Amino acid sequence: MAWFIGLMSGTSLDGIDGVLVDFSADGSSSSTRAHCHHPLPPALRSELLALNSSGPDELHRAALATQALIDGYADVVAALLQQGGIGAPQITAIGAHGQTVRHRPRDFGRYGYTLQLMNGARLAEHAGIAVVCDFRSRDVAAGGEGAPLVPAFHAARFARPGCSLAVLNLGGIANLTLLGRDGGVRGHDTGPGNVLMDLWCQRHRGQAYDAAGAWAASGQIVPGLLAALLAEPYFERGPPKSTGRDLFDAAWLDARLAGKDATAADVMATLTELTACSVCAALARDAPDLEGLIVCGGGAYNDHLLQRLRGLLGPGVSVSSSAEAGVPPDQVEALAFAWLAWACVAGRPGSLAAVTGARGPRVLGALYPA
Repeated sequence: MAWFIGLMSGTSLDGIDGVLVDFSADGSSSSTRAHCHHPLPPALRSELLALNSSGPDELHRAALATQALIDGYADVVAALLQQGGIGAPQITAIGAHGQTVRHRPRDFGRYGYTLQLMNGARLAEHAGIAVVCDFRSRDVAAGGEGAPLVPAFHAARFARPGCSLAVLNLGGIANLTLLGRDGGVRGHDTGPGNVLMDLWCQRHRGQAYDAAGAWAASGQIVPGLLAALLAEPYFERGPPKSTGRDLFDAAWLDARLAGKDATAADVMATLTELTACSVCAALARDAPDLEGLIVCGGGAYNDHLLQRLRGLLGPGVSVSSSAEAGVPPDQVEALAFAWLAWACVAGRPGSLAAVTGARGPRVLGALYPA
């Protein structure tokens, strides 16, 4: 067995999740020893959110925010080691995603890019452990989207022979992994997960998210608004495709709210329906024989959203939390980046060209030795 740590701070900006996990020699099995979640300090969260858009002195501000983020990563690593009763020398590597602030792989002709705030050298120095990071760049260099990167891990962890399944990660952005009966693996970002719902909840209630979807459940869907939201061309594009806050942000939402007469609760209900509808439309198009949907990420705790997914998919498709498959929803992405670090160290490809559209599979990540 080999010990790895996975760290993830996603587009929802809710905090840093970390896992301490041991993998078998071939990566086919694993056991999680420890997990922890550290919320982002409010000032850092606000700055990371602001850095998703152009602003004054961006380079300087991004550099300082990166250092603060890495200090947070190092604190999570220390907590995992203490909780797991394992010393730093026993850890093969940390897989750290960094914080995505721009994701535009298909823009600007051949100069498309993806940008995560990350400093592998600083984390390696603080933790005394080798760090694997910058996972997306190699896939983009090979002509791919650089996202989503978790389908290879989802296939290793959740696939069942002869069964058509999908794994839905409901972070800030929603992404699907489609696991076919024949062993084929496909996937793409469907659009907003929690990002617009969280934005609306923060704006009108001063809360980071709509707990269990209770506020959305109190409102009514506004058909005209839902139609305007679903008219976004991204939803009609076929895969490979990926997205982020570069598209689905406050300006995007406010432009579609203009002239609409709706209460704040009704808007929340409609935003929740947008996530559910965009996911289910993608499943109807790309996995018409679907038998089961496994949900992970923070959105897996949104009871109202899961109820809407069940309603739209119908009784022929089971909808369950990843916890029922042995992995708590808030650990899946961190575990995926631990697995990607394992793949990098083993010299194995971590990407799937059928998912990202790259010219072929690639070993992902840059290694900073301890």
